[in-house]
Amino acid sequence: MAGWDEHHWNPVEGSGLPRSARRSGPYASYRPDPLTGSALRLGTEVDAAVARAEQSVRDLDRRSFAGLIPLARLLLRSEAIASSRIEGISPSPKQAALAELGQHESVAGVNQAARLVAQNMTVVTEASAAIASAEQVTVDQLVDLQRSLLTDAPRLHGLRRTQNWVGGSAYHPLDAEFVPPAPQGVPAAMEDLVRYMNGAAHSPIVQAALVHAQFETIHPFADGNGRVGRALIHTVLTRRGLTQASILPVSLVLATFDDHYIGGLTAFRHDDAPDSESAHRARETWIAVFAGAVADAAAQASDLVDDVDELHQDWLARIERHRDTTGLRRALRRDSAVRAIVDGLPGTPVLTPTSVRRIHGVSMNAASKALESLHGADVLTTVSIGRGLRAYLCPDVLDLVTLTERRLASTRFDTRASSPNRPVPQRP
Repeated sequence: MAGWDEHHWNPVEGSGLPRSARRSGPYASYRPDPLTGSALRLGTEVDAAVARAEQSVRDLDRRSFAGLIPLARLLLRSEAIASSRIEGISPSPKQAALAELGQHESVAGVNQAARLVAQNMTVVTEASAAIASAEQVTVDQLVDLQRSLLTDAPRLHGLRRTQNWVGGSAYHPLDAEFVPPAPQGVPAAMEDLVRYMNGAAHSPIVQAALVHAQFETIHPFADGNGRVGRALIHTVLTRRGLTQASILPVSLVLATFDDHYIGGLTAFRHDDAPDSESAHRARETWIAVFAGAVADAAAQASDLVDDVDELHQDWLARIERHRDTTGLRRALRRDSAVRAIVDGLPGTPVLTPTSVRRIHGVSMNAASKALESLHGADVLTTVSIGRGLRAYLCPDVLDLVTLTERRLASTRFDTRASSPNRPVPQRP
C-alpha cells in the first residue's frame, strides 16, 4: 500500500559542508502503489477526455504533407531544443541542426550545447525505437537509455544507491518538496514499472500517463530522470501503436502548465488503500491533467502541420518562378532530387551534397545541382562549416522551430495573447 516511510537524516561526518548544510532530522520518503494489477475507475468526463485525446493523436498521425518522417524529425527537434532550454542549455535551432549534420561529416564552429541536444535527439530516437519494438521492456533498457544520455557522467549511471529528493536544499532532504522511495525500494519498483509497460491493461494514453507519473515518483536515477521520463511518454504511445512516427510535444505543454503538472503529480501520490475511492480519485486527477496535455499537444502539432504545408507550397512556388526565370519550362518532376530535398526539408533543414547523397540516394553531381537550384530559388541559404566547406540551410524551417517553441511556452499557445512563461528565444 502507498504511503510515507519515516527516516532520520544524518549529515556525513567530515564532509566539509557549511554549518547550515549539516542539519539532521526526520524526513519521509514516498512509497507508491505497484502499477501492475492496479484497479482504475475513471469518471465519465475524464474517460471522455481520454477518448478525445486519443482520437486527436490518431488524426494527427494520419496527417502529413509528404510523409511522417520529416514532420516527426521537426517535432523532435522542436521539443529537444525547448526541453534543453528548460534544463539551462540554450542552443539555437541553427546550431542544433549543424550539430546533427556534424554527427555524419566535418562541421566546424558547433558549440557544446548544440552537440548535446543533437546527441540527445539521436539517443532518444534510437533507444525509444528499440524499446518500443522490443518484445519485452526491461529495466536494463531504461538504464541503458539513461547511460546514453549521460555519457560524460559515468558515476551517475544506473539505478541510484542513495536517497535523492526534489527541491529544498542540495545537502539534505529535510526541506524537500518531494522525497522519492528509499534506494532499497527502487529495483522492485522499476521491475513493476516495466511489467506494467509490457501489458495493455489500460488505454495507451492512460498507460503513458501512469508510466510517466510512476517513473517520476520513483525517480530511479541520480540524474537524467526528466529526460528519461519524457522519452517514456513517446515510447509508450509508439509501443501501443497510437503514434507511428509523430512526436507529441506533451512534456512542453506540461511544462507550460507547470502548476497543473505538479498538482497532478502531487495528487497521484496518495497514501490511501489501493482500491479506496480517494486512491481512484488521485489517479483520475493526474490522468485528466495528462489527457488534457496530450490533446493540447496534438492540436499544436496539427497547427505545425498546417504551417509546414503552407511553407511547402511556398517553396514549390519559389522553385517554379526560379525555373521560369532560368528558361526551364518543364514542370518539376516528383522524382527529382530537388523535389526529394524539398519534401524532406522539415526533417533535414541543413544539408550538404554528401548528406543529400546519403539521405536521398542521388549522385553527388545531382545533389550539388539540386542544392544550387534551391539556393537560386531562395529556398536555401549557405553557411560556412569549415575552410572551403559550406552547408545549405533552410531559414524558414529554423524560424518555424523558434516560433513553435515560443508558442508552446504560452498558456494561450499564442504569444500575442499570453507572453511565454519560461525563457524562449527572440522572435526571428
